[in-house]
Amino acid sequence: MPFAARFRTPHLSTRRIAFGLLAVLLSLGIFAGCGTLDSQQRRWIFQPASQTWWAGEEVALGMEPVWIEFESGETGRPAKLHGLWHAQPQADAGKPAPVLLYLHGARWDVMGSASRVRRMHKLGFSVLAIDYRGFGQTSSELPSEAMAYEDARAAWDWLAGQHPQAERYIFGHSLGAAIAVDLAAHAEDEAGLIVEGGFTSIREVVAGMRWGWLPVGPFISQRFDARSKIARIGSKLLVVHGSDDRLIPWTLGQTLFELATTPKRWVLVEGGSHHSTNSLGQDAYRSALSELFGLGS
Repeated sequence: MPFAARFRTPHLSTRRIAFGLLAVLLSLGIFAGCGTLDSQQRRWIFQPASQTWWAGEEVALGMEPVWIEFESGETGRPAKLHGLWHAQPQADAGKPAPVLLYLHGARWDVMGSASRVRRMHKLGFSVLAIDYRGFGQTSSELPSEAMAYEDARAAWDWLAGQHPQAERYIFGHSLGAAIAVDLAAHAEDEAGLIVEGGFTSIREVVAGMRWGWLPVGPFISQRFDARSKIARIGSKLLVVHGSDDRLIPWTLGQTLFELATTPKRWVLVEGGSHHSTNSLGQDAYRSALSELFGLGS
């Protein structure tokens, strides 16, 4: 494997997605059927893959594999999600550690996010990270926005059954941030929501690109419209973004923060990129988790 290929970052390239989506919409929007256009968008936005980031398996060593089975209302077929469980030792006798559902972005499977899972674990959480359908060892189907939302809810219900006494938090990175917002807008028992590198909607991400002035908005079926849902969440909100994020501008994350009505905190990590914000911002995370959620390190 070429040296450069070995060191590609383990998450989506929003610019690549946006330009690819624009090309697909322009070339197929008039001539192709709605089904074809929808499928092409789903491929470009999710970039589903069975393989992981080159270092993912090594970083994930020691995490417990988890399987979550449910009947899908979206497809009418059984679904089986694969996840990684990274447990936290009991901090106090009889008091479970807070539990975090980790929702990753596009392109790589759940092991590509193992480094973030370990960092959130160091901050005091027991972490469950899942793959959506179409990723890794999860059911092999072309993912969609609606299916990803359903997958997140199935994982959330599984956590409630497995850890009924623990406070449960939702975390989403990049594309996963929009999935996390949707889950928090529907759930009634989350202790808090954390989004990193998030955005308001796919339309607004595309609109900010070089060819964003083209009128492709009406053709976008996979909208991931966090803008319209963020005010419906019922828990405290932490929004984290990197000042040097070139994939999803920090202004989109700030707008999402400003639209929220619950107690909230905005953290801009200076020098953080789309991929390095989580590691560079650990001290800021620790402070925000303590001040907003009352969680210790």
